[in-house]
Amino acid sequence: TLDLLLCAINSSLMVTQSRVDYKLLVVTVATKDTDGFRRFLRSAKLFNYTVLGRGEKWRGGDYMSAPGGGQKVRLLKAALEDMKDEDKIILFIDSYDVVFASSPKELLKKFQQAKHKVVFSSETLIWPDRHLGDKHPHVREGNRFLGSGGFIGYLSNVKELVSDWTGEDSDSDQLFFTKIYIDPANRKSINITLDSKCRLFQNLHGALDEVVLKFEDSHVRARNVLYDTLPVIIHGNGPTKLQLNYLGNYIPNTWTFETGCTVCNEDLRPLTSEYPLVVIGIFIRQPTPFVTVFFERLLKLQYPKNRLKLIIFNQEPHHESHVSSFLRDHGSLYQDVRVFSPEEEMKEAASRNLAFDMCRKDHDCEYFFSIDIEVVLKNENTLKILIEQNLPIVAPMITRVGRLWSNFWGALSAEGYYARSEDYVDIVQGRRVGVWNVPYVTNVYLVKASLLRSDLKEYELFDSHILDPDMAYCHNARNKGIFMFVTNMQTFGRILSTENYQTKHLHNDLWQIFENPLDWEERYIHENYTHIEKNKLIETPCPDVYWFPIFTDVACNHMVEEMENFGQWSGGANVDTRIQGGYENVPTIDIHMNQINFEREWHKFLLEYIAPITEKMFPGYYTKCSTPLNFVVRYKPDEQPLLEPHHDASTFTINIALNSKDIDYQGGGCRFLRYDCAVEAPRKGWALMHPGRLTHYHEGLPTTSGVRYIAVSFVDP
Repeated sequence: TLDLLLCAINSSLMVTQSRVDYKLLVVTVATKDTDGFRRFLRSAKLFNYTVLGRGEKWRGGDYMSAPGGGQKVRLLKAALEDMKDEDKIILFIDSYDVVFASSPKELLKKFQQAKHKVVFSSETLIWPDRHLGDKHPHVREGNRFLGSGGFIGYLSNVKELVSDWTGEDSDSDQLFFTKIYIDPANRKSINITLDSKCRLFQNLHGALDEVVLKFEDSHVRARNVLYDTLPVIIHGNGPTKLQLNYLGNYIPNTWTFETGCTVCNEDLRPLTSEYPLVVIGIFIRQPTPFVTVFFERLLKLQYPKNRLKLIIFNQEPHHESHVSSFLRDHGSLYQDVRVFSPEEEMKEAASRNLAFDMCRKDHDCEYFFSIDIEVVLKNENTLKILIEQNLPIVAPMITRVGRLWSNFWGALSAEGYYARSEDYVDIVQGRRVGVWNVPYVTNVYLVKASLLRSDLKEYELFDSHILDPDMAYCHNARNKGIFMFVTNMQTFGRILSTENYQTKHLHNDLWQIFENPLDWEERYIHENYTHIEKNKLIETPCPDVYWFPIFTDVACNHMVEEMENFGQWSGGANVDTRIQGGYENVPTIDIHMNQINFEREWHKFLLEYIAPITEKMFPGYYTKCSTPLNFVVRYKPDEQPLLEPHHDASTFTINIALNSKDIDYQGGGCRFLRYDCAVEAPRKGWALMHPGRLTHYHEGLPTTSGVRYIAVSFVDP
């Protein structure tokens, strides 16, 4: 058998011979070992093609800005001169933006069914001379215009096709072949036709809406739904750059951490037992919720801290305390830390350019991991997983909760902005899982440092007069033929919403129950709350009194600190007003939720987390949590140590302990007089729920030392 021979960098003319049928020679031009060319080789290997080659510097012009490609015709003409077997079939295709989707057997069968000696790919759009459109023969059904990116034909006919080439390397191969095709005599002599229904070739430019992915048991096929065909060769020509994700299983080179060595199945680098050094760039661009949690997760990242260097770019003064607190407690764990503060007034593009350059110039840096502060990185193995892919640029897929918003684009519009690919929703929602070639990534991604020192060595990668920095960077990567990937093979995390985030409170994250409900829940709702019913965690210390976990320690601390920071504890007039309103039978030293503008958020908390418990414990009772009174009470021996026996002016009451007995205070608790039953050791973060008004006459037991805090709600239907 013939092995797959990978060509060296600067290889130019590739002759590919099928194992299945030695009549077929596949010829392509590749002057550089790019990501696109390596993908082409993978697909060739998958379908049993064999690749040989030789090198020559590219002089064929720039396909995107002007006609070019004449060098391809010259090289093809030269390669065919010494070939004698007239039964040979020549397939000539591009490589950087092409993949094989099926075997040579299917290709040859469809070519023979075309009943012509030369078959060109077809286009929906004419290029480069639109004035030649009327001269193209009409077809009964399908595309009218010739595409030079792929054609197949018998050796003698292909020789005749290129025999008259005398042009320059920078001349247009497309125009050359078009003029031959539209000439009736040449078309008849060479016996040329077009693959108008895309049975052999699928050019994507101008035809993205016609193509969908068809998933089969063994692999994936691109299907042209307009003509109901399964093309053998897929060409992402023009600005599409193969926007369909790679057809077939992508098998990356791997870095395995289980054995602590590098396993490179293509470049065979020396084995090493040391973790590669990663520079992590952290970008804080605007006020963002849960920044403290971000740094907690960063600390939990499963990667040796002595193989990490941190560069923190903070443009937001509000977060200076968060950054300094993290570095004070944990900065010494890392090999190196650099911080750029808001006072330096560094714009986003400048900070990202500088971060890349710091890795580029650091000879120890092997990877650069870029992460924005709004990223919630839940998977502690993310960095290892990304490095194991051994890809030039790879991002872990993250989304916004309940939305299709993600950190990648599946496709581009003609103007280079977002367009939804056919498979975008399935990838985001996890119905299709893999490593996907995409045109844009943002928020969090890993870049090989070797790439920054070679193809991406320009300093101002993020600069543009018309594009945002992230779009400019991806645009520059695409223009250099560098592939970007996103993986959804594991669950990695999500993206925070930074909309409506205010910084006027002490603990602003408390107000995020609407904007970022999942993060709010993880931060503030007790870890056992979701297991209450399954594990029967609701206790009944007294008749019709229910006791269950609700708040984390952080939630309790933040509530207390927020109230003390506000400081306007009630007394006198405020209490009298409430008594006159008929809401409260006895006065308390308290601060109401509406005084700190927390009433709306507290009501949401009651609806989401208290109402479901109420409906389980009081069958047949349903509440919308109409709450005339929501407040935090403070008990101190020298201020208000206790509460006299009373009925609550509520249908039911919840009472949440916000600090710990024997640690923060002594005494306290609640006694229900009718049942002669007391809860004298309230647990921090646990809620007591009991009926009000009539049955549960109760008192607050004396606090004998320290300060006790409870959150109280009088709830009506």
